[in-house]
Amino acid sequence: MGFIAFLKTQFIVHLLIGFVFVVSGLIINFIQLCTLVLWPINKQFYRRVNCRLAYSLWSQLVMLLEWWSGTECTLFSDEATVSTFGKEHVIIILNHNFEIDFLCGWTMTERFGVLGSSKVLAKRELLYVPLIGWTWYFLEIVFCKRKWEEDRDTVIEGLKRLSDYPEYMWFLLYCEGTRFTETKHRISMEVAESKGLPKLKYHLLPRTKGFTTAVQCLRGTVSAVYDVTLNFRGNKNPSLLGILYGKKYEADMCVRRFPLEDIPQDEKEAANWLHKLYQEKDALQEMYNQEGTFPGKQFKPPRRPWTLINFLFWATVLLSPLFTFGFGVFASGSPLLILAFLGLVGAASFGVRRLIGVTEIEKGSSYGNQEFKKKE
Repeated sequence: MGFIAFLKTQFIVHLLIGFVFVVSGLIINFIQLCTLVLWPINKQFYRRVNCRLAYSLWSQLVMLLEWWSGTECTLFSDEATVSTFGKEHVIIILNHNFEIDFLCGWTMTERFGVLGSSKVLAKRELLYVPLIGWTWYFLEIVFCKRKWEEDRDTVIEGLKRLSDYPEYMWFLLYCEGTRFTETKHRISMEVAESKGLPKLKYHLLPRTKGFTTAVQCLRGTVSAVYDVTLNFRGNKNPSLLGILYGKKYEADMCVRRFPLEDIPQDEKEAANWLHKLYQEKDALQEMYNQEGTFPGKQFKPPRRPWTLINFLFWATVLLSPLFTFGFGVFASGSPLLILAFLGLVGAASFGVRRLIGVTEIEKGSSYGNQEFKKKE
């Protein structure tokens, strides 16, 4: 094991990375709070500023994937589709099977220059999570309780508000509503059988309300839907902790572009279109499992240096005073100060671990275990 590889396994290094992310995130959240005064003066300028503030935070996680772990992301698509990336507003449909699927999506948005302006339909509980939810709030992310009767007006209002967004955005939808688990899959397929829908082997039954509403509200703004099917070579099941320990993975992403005008305007027909799409996604997963590859030409968009430069900036700004302060505490010889400092370190460690826990499948929501039994 080389020295760099050894460093990547050390808890103190992970703690320092977490410190930089958390403290820089709180600083960014405070700056975002201050930018609220811009909204009534110049809404579009407020949005552009917050896109860059969000980029400064999220790109630190992308840096871990690209530069720290060295994970490779390969696209399987066609040249016409790839040529549109970063040049239009789109809706992204991504399967929700892995702990870091969002991170693989983010690395693609970063490489095509739309990381800061990316959007998602997120569960409302995340709104109260420091850094993640707070940053999304200032980005006008659409939050929902995942109870359509209560969410309908909120979701429609949030989507329509994005119709004049000044920067190209990729709006991510996890149409399955929750991460894939065997229990949720079994319940989901029982619902499929009861509704006379074809069963899926690798996906949960897509929940159509969010998709059809997004298509209706963003029609005229969004140009296309990108269907993304993600898998990892070697049948790996990566985690954010694995990335933090420097483990390298190889992600393959099959991307298909569907012009929005090809998607039916009628809600029921659009829902049927989505169900058919997921049957196709299931076939793509079956092909990947059998052949180890997706159809289409392979593209490897080059990683950009900005994520690394951004992290090094924050590390320089925040770690220098931390080391100076820590040295002063231990040099003082005061047991009270030393204990207080160690307690602060312990609290920081706990906070970082809780943030990582948000991505873990086994600690994911129970949504789907019962909700699939209800009508959409």
